[in-house]
Amino acid sequence: MGSRTLIDTEKLADGLYGLGWSTVKRLPEGVAVRLGQQLADLAWRRRGKGVLRLESNLARVVPDASPQRLAALSRAGMRSYMRYWMESFRLPAWSTERIKAGFTPEDVHHLEDGLKSDRGVILALPHMGNYDLAGVWVTTKLGVPFTTVAERLKPESLYDRFVAYREGLGMEVLPHTGGAAFGTLARRLRAGGLVCLVADRDLSSSGIPVKFFGEETKMPAGPAMLAVQTGAMLLPVTLWYDDTPIMRGRVHPEIEVPEHGTHTEKAAHMTQALADTFASGIADHPEDWHMLQRLWLADLTPRVEAPGTEPA
Repeated sequence: MGSRTLIDTEKLADGLYGLGWSTVKRLPEGVAVRLGQQLADLAWRRRGKGVLRLESNLARVVPDASPQRLAALSRAGMRSYMRYWMESFRLPAWSTERIKAGFTPEDVHHLEDGLKSDRGVILALPHMGNYDLAGVWVTTKLGVPFTTVAERLKPESLYDRFVAYREGLGMEVLPHTGGAAFGTLARRLRAGGLVCLVADRDLSSSGIPVKFFGEETKMPAGPAMLAVQTGAMLLPVTLWYDDTPIMRGRVHPEIEVPEHGTHTEKAAHMTQALADTFASGIADHPEDWHMLQRLWLADLTPRVEAPGTEPA
């Protein structure tokens, strides 16, 4: 009975995402915005697991926040999260002009200089704002293709939807599992290419321990290890929304490979620097950090969430 319920739930999730991509993209933008806010407020009022986890995570980011402040932040966070989904459903229907005008990053010269150097560039992002919009802006505005990695979701048809969606936006998408992704990413970087990775939540058993908002967690080793092994530039990126239809962002300065130490020691140092940069950006815009899952080790013990269990 349990496995049958899981299969039914997976089919429902796949159907709902399919409905979103087929229906929401046809709505006028103003209607889609209002619908997203209404759905976010409904989810927030229901106080489900995702909302409660978001508030728990935000309590680490804003430790002196009152319960009222945390509630307001989580409501704003759900609106930001739903804005991400409504934009993502609609991105395939956006015009080239709308995409180019939809994102205004600061200090993008760090990325442009890195691409000109032919060293290869790794952009590492937390779950902030809309990284799909940032990605399609790169392929459209800058005219630069890139490679990324996608978590394998269940059912397989839902994963296939996400891959097709992102490939339709001009991205090369590799599966997170299977072991071949790292080698392919390294080859793209050695050829002077661009790799974009969401890097604030470890989905493997090989994450690097870091201090994040004063508590221990693990973050993916991939971005730093790729930089160490290929010589590519590692650039953190943070994203956020304001009260306009335009997403904001910042390309932070390069996290350089230390001169001394083993590969593992160098990667550990760089991953901590990446975590510190993420923390700074998240602290400035906590409502735009869409972390509705367990993250800190204190929350992961004794129960560890399996990959592919993102809440809808």
